[in-house]
Amino acid sequence: MTDAEAAQRRKWLALALLATTQFVIVLDAAIVNVAIPSIGKDLRFSEEDLTWIPNAYALTFGGFLLLGGRMADLLGRRRLFMVGLVLFSLASLLGGLATSETQLIAARALQGLGAALLAPSALSMVTNMFEEGAERNKALGVWGAVSGSGGAAGVLLGGVLTEYLGWEWVLWVNVPIGVIAAILAPRLLVESRRETDLRHFDALGAVTVTAGLSLLVFALVDTINEGWGSTQTLALLAVALVLIVAFVFIELRSRDPLMPFGIFRMRTLTGANVVGLLVGASIFAMFFFLSRYMQQVLEYSALKAGLSYLPLALAIIASAGVASVLVTRLGFKKVLIAGLALVALALLWFAQVPIKGSYVSDLLGPMVIAAVGLGFAFVPVTIAAVSGVSQDKSGLASGLINTSQQLGGALGLAVLGTIASSKTTDLLSSAQGDPAAVPGALTEGFQLAFMTGAGFAVVGIIATLVLVRSEDSQAVVGASPAEVPMA
Repeated sequence: MTDAEAAQRRKWLALALLATTQFVIVLDAAIVNVAIPSIGKDLRFSEEDLTWIPNAYALTFGGFLLLGGRMADLLGRRRLFMVGLVLFSLASLLGGLATSETQLIAARALQGLGAALLAPSALSMVTNMFEEGAERNKALGVWGAVSGSGGAAGVLLGGVLTEYLGWEWVLWVNVPIGVIAAILAPRLLVESRRETDLRHFDALGAVTVTAGLSLLVFALVDTINEGWGSTQTLALLAVALVLIVAFVFIELRSRDPLMPFGIFRMRTLTGANVVGLLVGASIFAMFFFLSRYMQQVLEYSALKAGLSYLPLALAIIASAGVASVLVTRLGFKKVLIAGLALVALALLWFAQVPIKGSYVSDLLGPMVIAAVGLGFAFVPVTIAAVSGVSQDKSGLASGLINTSQQLGGALGLAVLGTIASSKTTDLLSSAQGDPAAVPGALTEGFQLAFMTGAGFAVVGIIATLVLVRSEDSQAVVGASPAEVPMA
């Protein structure tokens, strides 16, 4: 094997390592959902505190992503990747050992912090390892496949582990993966960071943006419990807005800002982040409502509901690979529009689910369409978000697109959850508490949520047409993918 061939092989092995950690990060946001009833029973959670099991992770993950991306640029991407990996694995171990709700929620928050350091540093290393064009498109196709399938695989694996081994294993499954990744990282990954004599770190900007984003995510995810008009929600949103505005003023005056706002002069990057937020809002909540529909209306067991996602996970993996090829041939704009159109179509189909639904006739078809749409949307929007970005700002760009998708997921769940809950509550009030009315009331709430999610996807199509530059899209069209080695 020549030196060039060995270097190329090492590069694809590094991608496999980075993509595996990204898969675990996405998987961990979903894997606990099926286990929540078991966790609540064993650790004596109150009903209102159960939402903190997924939300503690989402809160620190979304709040620290931007900071994690910029730290990767300044302090070293491999270094921060290793720190995040150790933190994530340790938190997973502690979560499985938890004997009280406080211990588990603290461990989940620590997991989110580890993930916020891991995700942007991993994505920025991928964008720096592979040249823009066919090679990077194929690499981000692999990245999109594992990221997009992580949510579905999380629900599937969560059902299996909870059923046969116990809820602790939905957390412990991360530990051996983390240990193996930590051993391989120094051998496969090359350290990189911004080369500059200036080592000032924008601490005040870091504190304000992290606090602002954390409060914003918390306010959004807790609207399901508190409601949009509650004093808590309005107060938290107001404080979050003040902190984010303060962050903008701090950054404009900082000699070495955490967020150089000049990056938003790149119209395609800005557009990709807007579309990423809308993709998150339309798709991430889909798993939440589908799981509830299958278990609360169709009365599936946790295991059966998890296994029902298998075709969706496989279709995402296949479609992400196809999407990377299409981006190389057509550019990312056309593929992104096609993906969003398929997502909208799938959600409109889901909006027709009946009370006595059938998996084959009512769920399988839209699941596969949604999976293809997600693969076709996730891969090009990620490519668009990092295209043309200089190496010294790749961590920032990676943190931005991760933050946009995470905030989109929180916003989508908050808005769609409120819509579905309001519809269900109104119908149950009209039925005067008749238990027989519950499945119908839940179903109509889910239908309205799916319909609204389709609207988010349509707005995403409009944003793509208006904000994403066709010239930038065509710039990534490169050599035939056949010329690029497969991972």
